[in-house]
Amino acid sequence: MTATAEPQSALVEESAPTTRCRILAAAERFFREIGYQKTTVADIAKSLGMSPANVYRFFDSKRSINEAVVARVTQEVQAQIEAAAVMPGLTAAERLAAIIETLHACCVERCKENPRIHEMVEAAMSDSWDVCRAHVERISAVLAGVVREGVRDGEFTVEDPDEAGRCLYLATTRYTHPVLVSQGWMMPDPDVTVMTRFLLRGLGFRERTTQGFAA
Repeated sequence: MTATAEPQSALVEESAPTTRCRILAAAERFFREIGYQKTTVADIAKSLGMSPANVYRFFDSKRSINEAVVARVTQEVQAQIEAAAVMPGLTAAERLAAIIETLHACCVERCKENPRIHEMVEAAMSDSWDVCRAHVERISAVLAGVVREGVRDGEFTVEDPDEAGRCLYLATTRYTHPVLVSQGWMMPDPDVTVMTRFLLRGLGFRERTTQGFAA
């Protein structure tokens, strides 16, 4: 892959956070184009006009670069589900449905449009990288927060919203886990909307909403 090197002096003048961001942007570009396994620290360094030793001043290993790129990807997803969790004018049930559908759509889109990035996230999930554990915990917390609001408003009847949030995440992994999404053709469905309806009933949801979720 051909990349334009930048003067070393320009990089020296940058702050450490800026240099880290530039390294991550270059790494993500390589990961999208040739895959994270084929990308080397030397590739990243050369594209920025740096030495590999200089890259290692900011990241102690290739794996730490991989994890930081995965964190960038998962943070984008988290921002979308956090926005869905506070969408105005929707009931708690509708917001839970929006979160689940957003998670599914993000995973499917990444699988189709950015298969090499999807492959890296797949590996991260399989290897239980810390960043992925944090991502799962954040999703579960967002789900729990919406359940808690639904209980407060009389929409749900569960006793432990935190437990419900974790259960909702686990119950929807068929639609949100990169490995399962990429191999989805091997697994019988229900559709994600059907599964969401089933899970809402498990929360004690009984009221019909504008999206047609009913017991």
